[in-house]
Amino acid sequence: MILGFYYVMFGVSLLMLVIYAFIFHKHFDTNLTIIAALVPIINMGFVLMASAKHVEEALIALRLTYLGGCYLLVAAMFLIFNVCQINLKPWMRVVILAISTGVYVTTLTIGHSDIFYVGMPTLEFNPDGSAFIANKHYGFMHTVFYVMVVVFYLLTAGAIVYSFLKKKQVPRSILLLIVLAVTIAVFGFFGSRLITHEVEILPATYNLGMIIYIIIASRLRLYDASDSVLDSLVQKGDTGFVSFDNKMRYLNSNLTAREMIPELNELVVDHRPIDGWLDNRFSTWMEEYHKDNSKDKQYIEKNDKVYLITVSKLMIGKMHRGYQFLVSDDTANQQYIKLIKNYNSQLEEEVVKKTRHIIDMQDKLVLGMATMVEGRDNSTGGHIKRTSDCIRIIVNQINEDGDIKLSESFSNNLIKAAPMHDLGKITIDDRILRKPGKFTPEEYEEMKKHPAEGARIVSRILEGIDDEELKTIAVNVAHYHHEKYNGLGYPKGLKGEEIPLEARIMALADVYDALISKRVYKEKFTFEQANEIILNEMGKQFDPKLEKVYLSCRDKLEEYYSSIDC
Repeated sequence: MILGFYYVMFGVSLLMLVIYAFIFHKHFDTNLTIIAALVPIINMGFVLMASAKHVEEALIALRLTYLGGCYLLVAAMFLIFNVCQINLKPWMRVVILAISTGVYVTTLTIGHSDIFYVGMPTLEFNPDGSAFIANKHYGFMHTVFYVMVVVFYLLTAGAIVYSFLKKKQVPRSILLLIVLAVTIAVFGFFGSRLITHEVEILPATYNLGMIIYIIIASRLRLYDASDSVLDSLVQKGDTGFVSFDNKMRYLNSNLTAREMIPELNELVVDHRPIDGWLDNRFSTWMEEYHKDNSKDKQYIEKNDKVYLITVSKLMIGKMHRGYQFLVSDDTANQQYIKLIKNYNSQLEEEVVKKTRHIIDMQDKLVLGMATMVEGRDNSTGGHIKRTSDCIRIIVNQINEDGDIKLSESFSNNLIKAAPMHDLGKITIDDRILRKPGKFTPEEYEEMKKHPAEGARIVSRILEGIDDEELKTIAVNVAHYHHEKYNGLGYPKGLKGEEIPLEARIMALADVYDALISKRVYKEKFTFEQANEIILNEMGKQFDPKLEKVYLSCRDKLEEYYSSIDC
């Protein structure tokens, strides 16, 4: 009867081992595999002990049963710590295993030393013929064995309690199963003698514990996001996997990857790719990712498909052993991105066209207003166009010489602003503006108001435009083109570089045109006369830095004015 119980428990443990092998998954905890292997061995020890005919045979079997307290308990404790997401340091695991091994080694001295058992136990038989060891007198190390078991159980219980209180990510249903498994184990070790002294019920508690641990392992896979996602990706079949070691030797790939990249079918495991395309691509990606982890995404085009390659390190535990590549078909996404880019390009072109049209309209409006103002002034016919062309010549010469640094936008905006420099004259009374002779002092003072009024008008016209630089240049040109470098100009009496550069350039063009052109109150000067006046005013009315520019473009100015009627 008793021997039959042990045989049944041994058979159940073997059945559990077969079930475990059937449901085994590579992501099962290693400690669970150790438990599944140890339980049948320990149960076999109970069978052999009950079947023994001599005490020496029984002692050999007894040593097998002590694997439960020394190693099975440790494996269960490590499993529970992992389930509870409590990471033991490697040295802690080594110390625990060293203690367990040290204790187990002393069990091998039973019958030869008094360390674990004092004296030689005897072998007796139950009425059904099953054997059991009697007259056991425990030595010092047996007490140590019990202390070790109690300490390990307390550590396990502490991990469970801690997880209940602190670990919200550990499923409560799993914790309850762990409590049940630990309770059964404690009862098997310390409570079985309360039921019977004739038979050991530890084999039954080991089997029950194994059943619970298998249930725990199976359910844990449902909670492991990385595990379940990876399995789903593999099963779905639309994601390829390729791996290489650190020396670019091919390790493995799945069928999906080989269908996407047929060259993989020619690779030999543990050899570097011979194919130049594969070797160059994958080794380059590995090197780039090694230098910069942000470069984890690459693209390849094959057979009218665009594949996304995601690079990551291949880790075995904490060791970096190589690189793995996830390959997915990104064709639809890339086509969508291309469509969006094309649409954005078309939209940008339309915006540019509309913006250019608005700017053209704005320029024509400003030029129209300037021409209208010029039409009221009998003395300045064509002045707007001539000064604008004059500014273009001077600005181009400045940029050609390179002594005065002007940005491209500054140059363009100054040329655009030139027609606006005299808009303030629209506020001057016709009686003064159209006077055919020189102004009286009172009339001249009235005329001197047009730069400030021009700045105000230009500011209002350009209010709200995006180009703030154009607005600033245009306002400055209108406001300060009558200022003089020596500070004797108007309306502010600014001196030197207090005068904005754009206004200093405008002043040169404005005066040059006034000298070369015929006015109602004077005849036009010759080029030589105008040149003498301009050079004489350098450092007085004009910025002396513009003298070199003026001399460089003098021939161009004279050529221009010779070609028009002014």
